[in-house]
Amino acid sequence: MDTNAIELDLSHLKRVPILVALLIGAFVMILNETLLNIAFPDLMIEFAISASTVQWLATAYMLVVGILVPVTALLQQWFTTRQMFFGAMILFLIGTLVCSISPVFEVLLVGRIIQALGTGLMMPVLMNTILIIFPPGNRGAAMGMIGLVIMSAPAIGPALSGLIIDSLNWRWLFYLVIPLAVFSILFASVYLKNVSQLTRPKVDFVSIILSTIGFGGIVFGFSSVGDGSWTDPLVYWSIMIGVIALILFVWKQLHMKEPMLNLQAFRYPMFSLVIVLMLIVLMSLFSTIIMLPLFLIHVLGVSALTAGLILMPGGIINGILAPISGIIFDKFGPKILVIPGLIMFSVSLYLFSQIESTWTSGYVIFLHVLMMISIAMIMMPAQTAGLNQLPKNLYAHGTAIMNTIQQVSGAIGTALFISIMSSGTRDYLELSSDPSNPVELIEAQVYGFHISFLIGVFFSIAALVLGLFIKKTKSPSEENKIPIKYNTVIE
Repeated sequence: MDTNAIELDLSHLKRVPILVALLIGAFVMILNETLLNIAFPDLMIEFAISASTVQWLATAYMLVVGILVPVTALLQQWFTTRQMFFGAMILFLIGTLVCSISPVFEVLLVGRIIQALGTGLMMPVLMNTILIIFPPGNRGAAMGMIGLVIMSAPAIGPALSGLIIDSLNWRWLFYLVIPLAVFSILFASVYLKNVSQLTRPKVDFVSIILSTIGFGGIVFGFSSVGDGSWTDPLVYWSIMIGVIALILFVWKQLHMKEPMLNLQAFRYPMFSLVIVLMLIVLMSLFSTIIMLPLFLIHVLGVSALTAGLILMPGGIINGILAPISGIIFDKFGPKILVIPGLIMFSVSLYLFSQIESTWTSGYVIFLHVLMMISIAMIMMPAQTAGLNQLPKNLYAHGTAIMNTIQQVSGAIGTALFISIMSSGTRDYLELSSDPSNPVELIEAQVYGFHISFLIGVFFSIAALVLGLFIKKTKSPSEENKIPIKYNTVIE
């Protein structure tokens, strides 16, 4: 055991203030990530840039997070909980300040990249800390609070952004975040404690380079597909190089005494099952996240602000239900939530696949709420079940793997479903007798959405089959009736 580590008496550890400190920081970051997208038209006008250029504000953000998250498993073994949190929040605050005063687009992009560095550090630290300070029987409720933050921030982000832009200007999207970030830092300086045990393994720079090229290449490649341009050399070369680097990275980790990202976590069957389940669910979920705003704006003809308001109830309900699902998980295990949730998820996607240009906003709200209820029943209970099986020395690695999968599935899901939608739209117009007719153009888009959602249904059915095998798990120390030791590091 590390000589700087001492036994932590859990009975005197104030877990709730630690959790609140981390959640405030995470909420600020996720809220800011979702605020900027609606401002893209204003940014294009102010900086005289194209849509493909402004999209780099989102692509670069996702790319940096995708590159950084795998490295956090190593960083959390070198730096304390407080060092990781304050490093993340200070980077995020600096990035926000740079964005708020940026005179040109290039400076704004640099600010977003700095913000992304903070976000990439924060989410794995949040999940790893919960695994350390909460015993397995109470983790569901704590993980549910993460779900509350992750879903409520994006739910209110677009509508709040629309109101700010209509009333003020895009810079206020950053001005208003600055005091929230400062408050988060001040709150954490009082309540956040160090709860991780530092082992300071050897830093292998080859692994870091391979990880950066591997995950970065894959995320960048899929994020660059755009409207289905798979034949673009930038797309397929990025993905190919990323896959090759990722294979080399995996091979190296399996042959290292102290791997940067310990893939031994995949030896635990429930963790592996949950990773595959998450990948499938998140990819099919993106068939809704990406398609619905496009459908609302381009087919139903509502404004971006109205689209945000239509999608808000589903996100809010999901956030409210996430902690409740966590409490139910702690009492009854994952199966009672995950299987009904996956069935509901499949039903909602099937109903979305019957999409029509005559749909009302109310029906869209109903289907979106139905889907978001199912996601609350699936995601956090499944993740907690998978992480609960890992031994303590793999917590940081398991959370890093899980967060990396989320980034990769986001990039792949976005590219895949936009490509499917675009292909379906083109196929419809090729068979149309009057492809220039505005009505036919709308129906072509609806057909593209239909095909995209239909593919999502097949993904959801595959997830349901996997979900049948999910069950409540225990860590190896519990199975051997060895008390789990929670350690902290002296500052």
